[in-house]
Amino acid sequence: MVNSALPGNSAGVKLEAVMKFTAILTLASFALAATSTEFRWHVALPGYHFAFPRDHFNHPDFRTEWWYYTGNLWDDAGNRFGFELVFFRNGERRPVQPDSSAWRIDDYYLAHAAVTDVSGRRFLYRERLNRCGPGIAGISFQDRRVWNGNWSVQWTGDRQTLNAMTSDFQFRLDLNPLKPPVIQGVNGVSQKAEGQGRASYYVSFSRLAAVGTLGMAGRTRRVHGIAWMDHEWFTHQLDASQTGWDWFSVQLDNSTELMLFEIRRKDGSLDPYSSGTFIDRSGAAHHLDASAFRLTPGEKWQGYPVNWRIEVPSLRLVLNCRTVLPNQRLAPEKTRNTYWEGAVEYSGTQKGVGYLEMTGYDKPVIM
Repeated sequence: MVNSALPGNSAGVKLEAVMKFTAILTLASFALAATSTEFRWHVALPGYHFAFPRDHFNHPDFRTEWWYYTGNLWDDAGNRFGFELVFFRNGERRPVQPDSSAWRIDDYYLAHAAVTDVSGRRFLYRERLNRCGPGIAGISFQDRRVWNGNWSVQWTGDRQTLNAMTSDFQFRLDLNPLKPPVIQGVNGVSQKAEGQGRASYYVSFSRLAAVGTLGMAGRTRRVHGIAWMDHEWFTHQLDASQTGWDWFSVQLDNSTELMLFEIRRKDGSLDPYSSGTFIDRSGAAHHLDASAFRLTPGEKWQGYPVNWRIEVPSLRLVLNCRTVLPNQRLAPEKTRNTYWEGAVEYSGTQKGVGYLEMTGYDKPVIM
């Protein structure tokens, strides 16, 4: 069962995302000049018929796509960790020519992996950029797999297994959905700006039970916790008046979830396409428009607000969002966008954990 309720959902951002690295995937310095003049990338419009499991995988007629995993983990001693694993696909050339070289560049594949060691006060991240050479990176519906080198997501039904190995950390996590996927947005579309097609198709798993292993500093430990997954595909999203966004995933102890994002404009105002989604205990999604919630920034770390106050009057919800570690900023070398994404905890009328993403604070996001 899929809940398409309403999200104008914001979801978007992961602007949610939405934005989510579109910007990131801008790879302008690697762009090819040879996109066919006859091909037009598809855009996200109302009326799309979602079909799973097919829509959990790639959509090559759209320019940008990502699979975003974040979560909070604990080992048997109670030590806490955050993790992030993200796979991006950015289309460069269409139509694909079946008789061309296996080394042609039709898409770029970017990936980020990060671990927050709360007790050790450390934040580690790595990135990688590849093209779709034989076995190097890609997405396969037939194999139910997304990968970039030895980083991967393997699907078995709706269960997902994450693998990431770097010189500083490694993790393998089995994720089991505790709720069905949610289709974010209104009428199946997560709108991000004024205008037809400035939107994404966006699917989330808002509560995934996570178990597995995490290795750091020569030690491997068993871990368990809770994760969130976003999958978005689109061609256009932000417009020139928008500079960045703040996105929150909220997983509360009462088995409900909340996703909120606000899009900031260059004139300092908030865009009316900011929105959110409340997911109740049964897994049903309820759309929240920009007037339904208020996000108030507090203490800052190097310009990024790392503490926030969240108010959702219709839910009688007032939350204080606090980072578990101020420095959870990623500054990838292979893209033009620096962003803050890290583990947070919530207190107030309810308690819980989640992730916070902030973009466009040092300079406007490049989409």
